[in-house]
Parts: sequence; structure tokens; C-alpha cells
Amino acid sequence: MVDKSEKFNWLVRVGYFSRAILYSVLGIIALTSAGEISKGTDGIFEAVDNLPGGTVLLWILVIGMFAYALFRFASPLFDIENNGSDTKGWGKRIGHAGSGIAHLVLAWTAYKFASGTPGSGGGGGSGGASDAAAGVLSLPFGDILIGILGIAFLIAAIAQAKKAVSGDFMNRISGQAPTFTKLLGQLGYGARAVVYVVIGWSLFQAGFLSSGADNVKTLGDAVASLAGTGWLFTLTAIGLLLFGIFSLILARYRIIPDLDRNEGVPKFRTP
Repeated sequence: MVDKSEKFNWLVRVGYFSRAILYSVLGIIALTSAGEISKGTDGIFEAVDNLPGGTVLLWILVIGMFAYALFRFASPLFDIENNGSDTKGWGKRIGHAGSGIAHLVLAWTAYKFASGTPGSGGGGGSGGASDAAAGVLSLPFGDILIGILGIAFLIAAIAQAKKAVSGDFMNRISGQAPTFTKLLGQLGYGARAVVYVVIGWSLFQAGFLSSGADNVKTLGDAVASLAGTGWLFTLTAIGLLLFGIFSLILARYRIIPDLDRNEGVPKFRTP
């Protein structure tokens, strides 16, 4: 019988596999189809839907993005990655929380395409995200919440950039992974840092500078907004494609954190 720990392990690996599909498709679209990338996040899922077996892939994305979001929420809630409770540790955990929220939004968008919900596609841009942001902004202190989420993404962007430079993410990947894994990860994390800055700044503006919910960007929209930047757009698109390949390697070789059954202290499994 598969225990809860093993089920969690497989859910996280499905999450990484889904992330591989998402970023690979995003990178390919950005490099080859200006029309599709102009649709932002909707363009990603439309492209997946048009693939052979697209509906099945969309449902895998729904499950995987949701599972990955839960994995990221386990960091601020239970410190499952052992980041600690000092300022540096909480910075990483808050960044993981921002990533969890972003992947929940992606899971919801994928669900709308997979289920054929009316209004799920073709609208272009970040309709679902802007609607959600508008709902939050209408709440008491909602602008502060959105602004704080923006700060969380900006913190996450710094963490991504640090990983790109240091390559310290390799200490959580099995030694059996391919030798080029580190280079793929560094290039991919660099591209994600750029995208996270765009997302974080859009949320910060909506929350603290009253720019409006319509300007809130999700993953695809952030990439689309870079389309006029020339070399930065091209390098970011290539980096995101490579991050998709990197995520596929992680689906197999990532060391998944586990809980010690006796002490209840999160720790990494050994490779």
C-alpha cells in the first residue's frame, strides 16, 4: 500500500511534470508565435488544448499546478524545506507562498480550458487574474493585501536570481541527474527572475499605486509584456523553455522533503 508520504511524493512529481509542460509551451509560443503570446496566459492553454490529447494534458496541468501550489504553501506553513524562521528564511517562505498563489491561478485557468467553461479562452490577457484582483481590492485593506503579494513576488524574483547565480538549487537534486542540469537551472531561474519582477511590480502598482486590477499580470501576460524589449524578450523566452526542460528533470530527480515520523521535523530524503 502507498502511504501518505509516497502519495505526496508522487503529487509533487506530477506538479513538476506539469510545470515542465507549462514553461516549455510558453517558451515555444514566445519564440515562434507572436499572435499567441499576445493573448498572455490564455495563449498557453489554447496551445496545449490544440495539441493531440490536449484535453488530457490540460487535466494533468490542473492536477499538477494544484499539487505544486500545495507543495509551495507547505513552505510558509510548515517550513517543509527547512529554510528556518530568521529574516532570510521567512523571505524564502513568503516567496514560496507567492509562487503557490500564482500556481493556483494557473490551475484555475487550466481548469476552465479543460472543462470548456464559457469564457475560458479567447479573451486575451489576464481576465481571471484581474477579476480575482478586483475582488480582493474591493475588500477592506484589499489594496494592502495585493501590494504585499507584489512584494512577495519581488522577493521571489530576488531568490530566483540568486539561484541563477549560485546554482545552490543543486543540493536538492539527486546526484544521478544529468550533468547539464545545473546550467539549465541557472538559465531558467534567470528567466523566471525577470518574469517574477514583472508580475510583482504589476501587483505592487495595483495595491499601493492604484493602477487598477486590469494591469495585474500572470505568467503569460508578463512574458507578453516583454515582447517589445528585443533581446531581453528573446533571452527570457529561451530561458523559460530551458526551465521547462529543467522542470522535467526535476520531476524525476528532485529530492522531495519528507517529515520524520518520530520527531515531526521536516527533512530531505537522501538521494
